[in-house]
Amino acid sequence: MKNRRSFLQQLGMLSAGFVLTPAAISCSSPEQRTDEATGIADASGEAVTGNTRATLDAIGLQLYTLREVIGSDVKGVIGKVARAGYRDVETYGYSKENGFWGLHPKAFRELLNANNLTSSSGHYDFGQYAATGNTDQVKTYIDAGRELGQDYITVPYLGEEVRKGADAYKAIAEKLNKAGELCQASNLQLAYHNHDFEFQRFGDTTGYDILLKETDPELVKFEADLYWFVRGAQDPLAYFRQHPGRFVMWHVKDMDKNTPILNTEIGSGSINYATIFEQAQQSGVERIFVEQENFTASMDPFESIKQSYDYVKETLLR
Repeated sequence: MKNRRSFLQQLGMLSAGFVLTPAAISCSSPEQRTDEATGIADASGEAVTGNTRATLDAIGLQLYTLREVIGSDVKGVIGKVARAGYRDVETYGYSKENGFWGLHPKAFRELLNANNLTSSSGHYDFGQYAATGNTDQVKTYIDAGRELGQDYITVPYLGEEVRKGADAYKAIAEKLNKAGELCQASNLQLAYHNHDFEFQRFGDTTGYDILLKETDPELVKFEADLYWFVRGAQDPLAYFRQHPGRFVMWHVKDMDKNTPILNTEIGSGSINYATIFEQAQQSGVERIFVEQENFTASMDPFESIKQSYDYVKETLLR
């Protein structure tokens, strides 16, 4: 295992995915220069600031992981997340009426501050906007994100009814660009989170390829859910090579060795994250979020998030 310095020397070339062949991981080029002063290079070979190191150290948790308990005890759950070591949380489920689990953005930000936590990204329901193009709801998300101090307004999911074919994905891309303009005007960044359905093929392309091609790189970034890349039989390294700098966030969760449709704690499954973090490819990653949609049988959820945090912190980012 390479030490922490070696990992940071590859930052800006990070990748993730399944166990890769030697051909797949041998993807560096003479153009990908490393700056000696910082040990970090971006897609153009220019040095990346030390702030990127700090944001990766602030490992985040997507709070959907704790959806079974957070609604009944938001303050207690946030305290336990902080005690597990996390310094960043990604929200979900916001509504103008109920805020974040009964707390409106200002109150929720105060709760995070009291626990030495920040929230750099939030998942917001874009279903209505994807169907109608009405930006009113998007504007409420922007207001909430600004008040909470977030950097990213993230699209978490697209309903099947709005993604039925290549033309539908092109229409979605157009709406994402428009929403991205609104976010940018408020000093926020729009991002898109994948599952595996985006990799469905339409002739010689996929829905995901359409979104990447048809959206403006300055307006729309991507949150790469690496588990879903693997479930979709995709090589994230190839995407990171083809679209350097666009994958500013990662969702990291492991795949159960016996039942791939289930998650397991990071480091316990079939995704060789140690090899992947060492054999890195340019992605532009700034934030890493642990997320699980289910836990190992009988495991306490807070034990689970602590185990995953420790593995990312002590093994992958060592």
